[in-house]
Amino acid sequence: MTGTNGNPTGTTGTTDYIGNTDTTDHTGVIVVGSGPTGLLLAGDLATAGIPVTVLEKRPRKISNLSRAFALHARSLEQLDARGLADELEATGRTLDRLRLFGRLSIDLTDLPSRFNHVLVLPQYEVEKALARRAVEAGAGFRYDTEMTGLVQDADGVTVGTCGADGRTESLRAAYVVGADGMRSAVRGAIGLPFPGKSVIRSVVLADVKLAEQPDELLTVSAVGDAFAFLAPFGDGYHRVIGWHRGRDVPDTEPLDLAEVKEITRLALGRDYGMHDARWMSRFHSDERQAPAYRVGRVFLAGDAAHVHTPAGGQGMNTGLQDAANLSWKLVSVLAGHAAPALLDTYQSERHPVGKAVLRSSGGLVRLAMAKRPWTRAARAALTGLVSHVGPARRKATAQVTGIGYRYPAPRGSHPLTGTRVPDVRLADGTRLYEALRDGHFVLITPAHEPPAQEPPAHEPLAQESLVHEPPAQAPSAPGLPPHPDRLTTAHWASARRTTLLVRPDGYAAWATDTTPTPEALHSALVTCLGPTPVRRSGRELLTK
Repeated sequence: MTGTNGNPTGTTGTTDYIGNTDTTDHTGVIVVGSGPTGLLLAGDLATAGIPVTVLEKRPRKISNLSRAFALHARSLEQLDARGLADELEATGRTLDRLRLFGRLSIDLTDLPSRFNHVLVLPQYEVEKALARRAVEAGAGFRYDTEMTGLVQDADGVTVGTCGADGRTESLRAAYVVGADGMRSAVRGAIGLPFPGKSVIRSVVLADVKLAEQPDELLTVSAVGDAFAFLAPFGDGYHRVIGWHRGRDVPDTEPLDLAEVKEITRLALGRDYGMHDARWMSRFHSDERQAPAYRVGRVFLAGDAAHVHTPAGGQGMNTGLQDAANLSWKLVSVLAGHAAPALLDTYQSERHPVGKAVLRSSGGLVRLAMAKRPWTRAARAALTGLVSHVGPARRKATAQVTGIGYRYPAPRGSHPLTGTRVPDVRLADGTRLYEALRDGHFVLITPAHEPPAQEPPAHEPLAQESLVHEPPAQAPSAPGLPPHPDRLTTAHWASARRTTLLVRPDGYAAWATDTTPTPEALHSALVTCLGPTPVRRSGRELLTK
């Protein structure tokens, strides 16, 4: 029972998985791996009508022994744009303060998002929702199927596969996405290295029942040489993650409950009466990142592209963001709306984010386990800075939750270009992230009647226009009627005079604070959406 980087192996429990159809097409996409990253990507492609096949070497089951337990605000916003956030919110439990180590915690109640909290629920619940969406949209799944080789040429990619019965087959697609984890077969097939190192060895994992319930939903602390983390599954079991500096043994070393309890007592002060462990294992946590996320017609996403320590709960969330960034670009290119060069922006936008997550999560682990006086002093200084200095607290919160990342923008662009657009209200009573559910760009224009006083140029998106109430109170009216060529049009519910074009992944593609001429708007739409989608004139869109 060994594993690496939060990917343990061993005796597992399973719950039924759904879908097992076969669909391949030389104009489509093969996704290797059916974790959250691969499932979100496959669902997006299938929803847009792109043929997609998911290859998964596991059987047609989904493990209930999760590696991740937290969805951050930006991931919840992306899931909201796919109509899944509300059901997951009803399944999990919310936490309005994220505790990182010791006295360092982040208050999320002021987060400028509809989801101003962490949603605590096992990864398998996320996978079940994403898998159902992908199957209903028509994605094909091949389980018990391992990728054995990959060859690409100017027109597509040929993938060799081997099923559980030993039968081999070749599949053909326009593009392949490797979402197959740390030991990615796709990454190996395209010859990319995975530089980095093991940060923590001999981390213990156990799923146990507790005689005493913890006071907090997520319990985490580091004391002396010990670290421990507790999270609930929701089925009566808790996941325990622990580490002790003096217990550096191979992952293959046997593990018993007594060792897990001892580490927990050292780090948390008590072991909460742990009993009835249904599964235990050791693993080591790595920090690694592929130098490129794209090689020709092959892409890497999620753990296949980057792995890091579990500090801050950013692993699954970063992979979901990779998928959301890549999916609409593949759709645009395969549908003929954009040149293949658009796919290069996946590297330029997501690789820096992966690098930043490696730095932040690794820094948190090193500070949590600080032993030398100067590192402990650094930890104390950081705790004070984040706790008492507003800008530092907001920056840390934005980074951990994912809402603070922005993508590169062309020189001379509007300041909003490349930034995440929050879930603003629209004039018809709906929300932006409801309008994004069609997978379209959304053009938000001013209301017909101008306000008595124009806001200053480059004014940030007004906080009063954000949707903050709990999901259950959000409007349930359907989104705006879509433009037939991938463009949904809407008006601000506020008096804002900015004209804003929002990408399908919720980031600003283009904006202006002055009323654009029809020609200027038409040019912006052609630049961002391509020439094919724009059938109406700029004047028609401005006056709609």
